Amino acid sequence: MTQNGDFQADFPVSAQELSDIMRCRREEAKDFIQQKYGGVLELCKKLRTSPNEGLPGTPEDIAKRQNVYGANVIPPKPAKSFLRLVWEALQDVTLIILEVAAIVSLILSLIPFSHEDDEHANRPEETNVEWIESVAIIVSVIVVVFVTAFNDYSKERQFRGLQSKIDTEHNFATIRNGETIQVPVSDLLVGDICQVKYGDHLPADGLIIQSSDLKLDESSLTGESDHIKKSADTDPTLLSGTNVMEGNAKMVIIAVGLNSQTGIIFKLLGAAKESKKDKKAVPVANLPTDNIALAKMKGDRAAVEVADAVPVPAPEEEEEGDGADRSVLQMKLTKLTIQIGKAGSIIAALTVLILITKFCVKTYGGSDPQPWRNSDLQRFVKFIITGVTVLVVAVPEGLPLAVTLSLAYSVKKMMLDNNLVRHLDACETMGNATAICSDKTGTLTTNRMTTVQTYIAGVHYKTVPKHTDMPERVISIISQGLALNSGYTSRIMASDKPGELPKQVGNKTECALLGFVNAIGLSYEKIREDNPEEHLHKVYTFNSARKSMSTVIRLRDGSGFRVHTKGASEWVMKSCDFIVGPNAEVLRFTEADEASLIRDVVEPMAHDGLRTIGSAYKDMIFEGKGKPGPNDQIITVEPNWADEDFCLGKMTMLGVFGIEDPVREEVPDAIRRCQKAGITVRMVTGDNINTARSIATKCGIIKPGDKMLIMEGKDFNTRVRDDQGIVRQALVDKIWPKLRVLARSSPQDKYVLVKGIIDSTVGTNREVVAVTGDGTNDGPALKKADVGFAMGITGTDVAKEASDIILTDDNFTSIVKACMWGRNVYDSIAKFLQFQLTVNVVAIIIAFVGACVIDDTPLRAVQMLWVNLLMDTLASLALATEPPTEDLLTRKPYGRTKPLISRTMMKNIIGQSIYQLTVIFVILFRG
Repeated sequence: MTQNGDFQADFPVSAQELSDIMRCRREEAKDFIQQKYGGVLELCKKLRTSPNEGLPGTPEDIAKRQNVYGANVIPPKPAKSFLRLVWEALQDVTLIILEVAAIVSLILSLIPFSHEDDEHANRPEETNVEWIESVAIIVSVIVVVFVTAFNDYSKERQFRGLQSKIDTEHNFATIRNGETIQVPVSDLLVGDICQVKYGDHLPADGLIIQSSDLKLDESSLTGESDHIKKSADTDPTLLSGTNVMEGNAKMVIIAVGLNSQTGIIFKLLGAAKESKKDKKAVPVANLPTDNIALAKMKGDRAAVEVADAVPVPAPEEEEEGDGADRSVLQMKLTKLTIQIGKAGSIIAALTVLILITKFCVKTYGGSDPQPWRNSDLQRFVKFIITGVTVLVVAVPEGLPLAVTLSLAYSVKKMMLDNNLVRHLDACETMGNATAICSDKTGTLTTNRMTTVQTYIAGVHYKTVPKHTDMPERVISIISQGLALNSGYTSRIMASDKPGELPKQVGNKTECALLGFVNAIGLSYEKIREDNPEEHLHKVYTFNSARKSMSTVIRLRDGSGFRVHTKGASEWVMKSCDFIVGPNAEVLRFTEADEASLIRDVVEPMAHDGLRTIGSAYKDMIFEGKGKPGPNDQIITVEPNWADEDFCLGKMTMLGVFGIEDPVREEVPDAIRRCQKAGITVRMVTGDNINTARSIATKCGIIKPGDKMLIMEGKDFNTRVRDDQGIVRQALVDKIWPKLRVLARSSPQDKYVLVKGIIDSTVGTNREVVAVTGDGTNDGPALKKADVGFAMGITGTDVAKEASDIILTDDNFTSIVKACMWGRNVYDSIAKFLQFQLTVNVVAIIIAFVGACVIDDTPLRAVQMLWVNLLMDTLASLALATEPPTEDLLTRKPYGRTKPLISRTMMKNIIGQSIYQLTVIFVILFRG
């Protein structure tokens, strides 16, 4: 038995079995663990770990666990060597044609032959310089190849440097040998007992042993925007790559590295290298990659959703695919090069045919036929050399250099515009983009919940007021309630970088309300300092039954208690008998008043896409103490705090707060620029349809009366599939042209939409699609897109690995800049191509006509060298390094199928060629 087999015998549960647990969801996972293992504690015993003492942490135990379950490291896909990049650069069709022509020309130029009976034998320079053209072309090919390879190599190193700040540099609170210590996440093991708290980014998959008010943000994996409640009784699974937003827990790790949910997705996307041992541990082939039934879609784990969205490539296919994907410009250039090569070959063949025919008729026919001589063979060889010269002139050898220089220059400058380009060709592909499928959170919005509207003391404020604009006593009670009636773990911290917005830590809704206190000119921190958390008398945590949270504090004069409540506005209203009206006057709050407040305040806020939060309070005054107001409750003894109906009833409504994740200031203008440039922007989000519609309207993605589609992912998924549940392109084509917002979308929906738009043949020019994403669930769509943009700040490692360009500032405006640079590259290449083809057309016709009329090409090898190499190189430098202008965004994109040479370019090439040919023919025949 192997050593690994011996180690496996120490643990009765395999890595595959543990991975199967993480594919279950919510209560299904709890039932599965209970039925198969007898509960989480029994599973801990099988993993040879103690829920209280943790692992012993001895070198022997660590080695055993790493051998059986793997280490908590996702090996990066091996970086391509410089020689591999050189080899890939050599696969360019243009370069191949140049290499073949240059080698043939060089071989023929080195063949010695006599110049006897040659009317051009008196040109001594021919014997010395015929090889120069071939060598010059080879040198230019070498330069292009090495410049391309060096650029790719440097970009790869730059990306690896960006990825160096990953979880391996972070520590995690882990219990080992009875003590809580900080362990590097790369050293975490299956069986480790970890302490999980708010703000943590989970580095491995685990199961909850015990928890307290635990909520997780799983949006990066599952696309669910709402925080997910977790507990040992309801949903015990904790996924790697998710964030703890509230509460704390103790968990046992059951999957690490490539066996975790994040690791599985890395493997599916081909972004991680598997060792043979890892492949045996969790074979990718065992993952379900068939179509998931519609009814099951919401019940499956993140990795299964992503597996369904993207096929798993075989290793051979993956290697072949590395160089197989071509950008839009590359495809057009390749097609053009092949066409030029074919035309050049035909003209070269005709030149050789005409020269040989003329020579044969003149030598062996007519009135004085000559016998065959050995020197005639050498003449035929020279005719072939002339034909090769015509072919060499036909091939635009300066084009690869122009493309490489333009891309290298643009990529360097784009870094200054917050675009880290991982793949050079993505730069110019973005210039042809006709559609952008953008994420909402963090890209179009700030990813910060903010209070934007309020209703306080009878006044509806559409902007945030100052505290001096409101009644002093009212705002004092409101600010106290918002500061104290929130989790003290929710807070606003100064940003690490100057000039950036403060960081929100903890519950996003509470942070929005705390931000309101600061925004009106007060300080929630000062209020908390005066009322430490341990001095709070009673806290009613939020629950789904009452849809609110309440906190009880003692009044400073000892006259009683004050109860602060906040929650869903409609639910808070139901508990209120009073409301604070204009001038801080306390008024009765009847059912009619409640209906009026909902109609006039809550519904308009909801229509604007805001989430409404109500705030209320109540003072309980001991009989005979203080001066009770009309809305105060008189008590004789301290209430029974378990009697929630009494303690949380007869409240006084203070106000309603409308909160949202606001649109970035610069986004509406950026989207207008995209639309002016002919680029359709679509929003694909996991948020609900009302919020999505509101944000899309504010961004300018949809406009009133434009009759564009706003659809939920479930509806979209149903409409694009046939009766057998298979996605049909014809059905997708009926939807995507008018679709502008896709809400509540799953990773599969996003992938299907992107693939459908790319594959569609609707319209004159096929679409070129760019996609933005930050979550692990965005990986398949990012990889499928023509250009994938990942977020550099909030983006997960999976998203960055699947992307082509990384936005280092997470800002949609940077995408517009990328588009401008891409169009500049495209136009620079078009300008150079116009220049190059004019020279080539003239040179080909001169060579062809000269060969046919005077039996030789008028352009000598040295002249060819200057025309083809020096002029092309200087033109490349001049035309490929022009900076972009805003005018580039005033025209429509060219799309995937529009010819590279436009009608205007063709007219310019023909016009200039006629002019140059006229001058040269006059000099040649009349000079």
